[in-house]
Amino acid sequence: MTERTPLLHYRLSASVNESELRSPPAGPVPERQPGGPRQRRTPAQRQRQKLSTFFGVVIPTLLSMFSVVVFLRIGFVVGQSGLYQAIAMFLVAYLIISMTVLSVCAISTNGALDAGGAYYMISRALGPEFGGSIGLMFFLANVCGSALYVLGLVEAIVGSFGMPEDVSVAATPFQVLPSGYWWSLLYGTAITLLCLLVCLVGAHIYAKATFIIFLVVMFVLGTIFVSFFAVRPQTITLPTSATRNPTMNATGPVAPTTANFTGFKLDTLLGNLQADYTVDYTTGTMMSFATVFAVMFNGCTGIMAGSNMSGDLKSPSSSIPRGTITAVIFTFIIYNLLSVLIACSCDRVLLQKDYSFLTDINIWHPFVTIGVYSSTLSAAMSNLIGASRILYALARDDLFGKALSPAKRTSQSGNPWVSVLISWFLVQLVLFSGKLNTIASIVTIFFLLVYAAVDLACLALEWASAPNFRPTFRYFTWHTCVLGIVGCAIMMFLINAIYASASIAFMLLLLLLIHYLSPTSSWGYISQALIFHQVRKYLLMLDVRKDHVKFWRPQILLMVSNPRSSVGLITFINDIKKSGLYVLGHVQLGDLNTLPSDPLQSQYDSWLSLVDHLNIKAFVNLTLADSVRHGVQHLLFISGLGGMRPNTLILGFYDDCLPKDRLVDPSLPFSQSTDPSEPSQELEQQPLFHFAYLRNGSVRQDSGELGDGKVLGAQEYVAIIADAMKMLKNVVLARYFNNFDRTQVLSPPSSSPWKGAVYVDVWPVNLLRPDSCSYVDTCSLFLLQLACILNMVRGWKKATLRLFLCVEEGRSVRGSEEKLGQLLKELRIKARIYPVPWDQQVALHWQRQGKWGKKQQSQPYDTIKEETKPRAVEEEESDDDYVNSFPSNTMHLSDDYLSAVNKLILDQARPPPAVRFLYLPRPPADTRRYTSYLHQLELLTRDLGPTLLIHGVTPVITTDL
Repeated sequence: MTERTPLLHYRLSASVNESELRSPPAGPVPERQPGGPRQRRTPAQRQRQKLSTFFGVVIPTLLSMFSVVVFLRIGFVVGQSGLYQAIAMFLVAYLIISMTVLSVCAISTNGALDAGGAYYMISRALGPEFGGSIGLMFFLANVCGSALYVLGLVEAIVGSFGMPEDVSVAATPFQVLPSGYWWSLLYGTAITLLCLLVCLVGAHIYAKATFIIFLVVMFVLGTIFVSFFAVRPQTITLPTSATRNPTMNATGPVAPTTANFTGFKLDTLLGNLQADYTVDYTTGTMMSFATVFAVMFNGCTGIMAGSNMSGDLKSPSSSIPRGTITAVIFTFIIYNLLSVLIACSCDRVLLQKDYSFLTDINIWHPFVTIGVYSSTLSAAMSNLIGASRILYALARDDLFGKALSPAKRTSQSGNPWVSVLISWFLVQLVLFSGKLNTIASIVTIFFLLVYAAVDLACLALEWASAPNFRPTFRYFTWHTCVLGIVGCAIMMFLINAIYASASIAFMLLLLLLIHYLSPTSSWGYISQALIFHQVRKYLLMLDVRKDHVKFWRPQILLMVSNPRSSVGLITFINDIKKSGLYVLGHVQLGDLNTLPSDPLQSQYDSWLSLVDHLNIKAFVNLTLADSVRHGVQHLLFISGLGGMRPNTLILGFYDDCLPKDRLVDPSLPFSQSTDPSEPSQELEQQPLFHFAYLRNGSVRQDSGELGDGKVLGAQEYVAIIADAMKMLKNVVLARYFNNFDRTQVLSPPSSSPWKGAVYVDVWPVNLLRPDSCSYVDTCSLFLLQLACILNMVRGWKKATLRLFLCVEEGRSVRGSEEKLGQLLKELRIKARIYPVPWDQQVALHWQRQGKWGKKQQSQPYDTIKEETKPRAVEEEESDDDYVNSFPSNTMHLSDDYLSAVNKLILDQARPPPAVRFLYLPRPPADTRRYTSYLHQLELLTRDLGPTLLIHGVTPVITTDL
């Protein structure tokens, strides 16, 4: 008997026998394009979805899972691992793929499943990033798989009908085809053209062809079962390649040249029960449990073939579960029956040295050859049409932009012929490599990665607990999904750890590329559902009763009137939140009873776009109220959830600084308007954000006061501060941040006299109460805490904290400085202490108090009142309304004192700081003094540059471990 070349050696079929996409729809799918309307199905498209469960799911899945494995690999598995381990391998392999089958069934029964199969499931469940990356890998795997099957078919044809290259070997009458690289390439091109013609005609022709192939394969399989009982025992000559053993010397044992088909014998069964791993004669590598299991496992995959026919099924939700499970059970039974029959009737040597022995023991030898040809051709054709449908789906979803635009074109019948041609061209390119054993493993790994992604999609949907995830197939849990993911991952690294790592890295690279380049989809993102689920769970666990001061962090509510004038403040506050809650609050005046709809709903997109534009980590909370004060109260009451509620209110200062628009797009031209207060026409036509434009003199910085309308008055502004303190909220007033530029502040020119140094000044004493110079009260410590937090931010770490110690004559400067230094050491705050004498300023204060005391003794009460009140208060209050008989010293600060303190602060600013932190005293108890209070703050902070007036009401710092 002449030497016979194996029809397909195991390494080739081991890695590429999955025909993953059997026939996705031939026409476009009515999927909603991103930003586009939903297309209607044409009558032709509705008519094409006509396949039943048997023709649309069972047949493609059976052919995909059988392929050439059932003819060429069963003997190899039993011969190497023995019957016991072979059955164990099948059990483990089918356990792994069954977990994925359950996930596929669950997703396919959760609503309308459109065309695209695994790509559609993954992309619609996990989002465009995962869907696009996995989809592209699936496309490449199908392209390479189609080429591998074509090359395998060519190898089988040349092995049967090709003339032997060795002239010493006699050729049979059937070996008439010339052999060689270019001849094999020609045969492969012809087979690929045949597949191309079928795919160009349409999916309905392919469905008919697969049914014929299915009949052929089932008939051949039937003859194999009959042959075990009908064929008599015989001796079979082994292939020449299997009898050569280059490792043996002349004195060693001679390799057998024949082996026996014994029929059903107990001795034969007993000899095949245990494992006996040897060298594979086709590759020369030593086999082991892992290598044989990897080879066998690839013959059990192909489970996605039926689900990927979803576009052509009458009822995908019912057909996919029933058809896929039926095919899996049927193939499992067939594989195990064949394993038992082979172990009972074939010698171990025959199984190890002749992988095509089923041809020799068949009742008619060409039957098995026909089965191999048919299944291989079916696999090559299905991978080609599957690749074209995946490419069309990727192009239709616009995940890769204009690069795949030509692939969207379809014929009048809806067949994506451009995608078919592109896929065929790539398959043809792969054929030039001749043999693809080097990438065969990575193709299989791509398929396993897709299966793991399907399990991940089902797991994410299950864990998200979304109300709309209600699959009618309920025979799955999150445990089965996890087992499927773990099983696929183990198999990937078992087949080839290097290729598995490379494929995962490639997927992550594609994921990042799509994330940054693809447009926003309307499919929904499972990540949002998972985040919501986890955040809700942890918010419930965040118990405010268990809060501790050492884990305190700022949770900020920043009130913003118009973001156009508040960019500097918004970005600065983002630096002092220290991973805490940051909420941008806005109050719009109005009454919902008089409005047709809620005006705030249309504004959220602009605010969220602002957050993205400024690259800050903040939430947005808008409210509608009849006054700004009531609106701020609403936000302080309702912002946040559970233990994540604002504990600090930040307001822009109430002054007359002209606002500047910091959100103007510099690329837009400005028109030369005669009225500088009017915005340019170009800006009105092309706004960067949908916020009202600022008009000079009509909007007060951050305060919300509009023109002469006094939407927010001074009295109401101070009332907001008092309300926040009553609610035990820390209060911060920010002034002169309208021109604040974080980049410029943190990167001063090196040519400056101070060589680019950055300073933060801290004045932790109540400058409005010089009679109470305490550095350890709650407010002072809160001031130090915020300054320290700012110094911990990456950009501000190079800044130097300067702590100013105000001292009077007669007090020990050295002792006060040492005491404050010890406090800073205990608080782990690094700062430079600068003693500042302020006797002159304090003298002005006490001089005012002395005058007031003398007047109180010698003058009537009404006269004293009129002289001690600021002029603004005099205009507002009458003698009869004055009720505060004994005001505190704060109420009697002269403008001279405040101006002197302001000058003192300015004189210490060498070099000038980036920002100042000052002590904010409480508003007076008498609401009639609110205007005077605000006037004092204005004088104190005049021309100081970016300044924060801070008042803390709760302990926020500790020296304990």
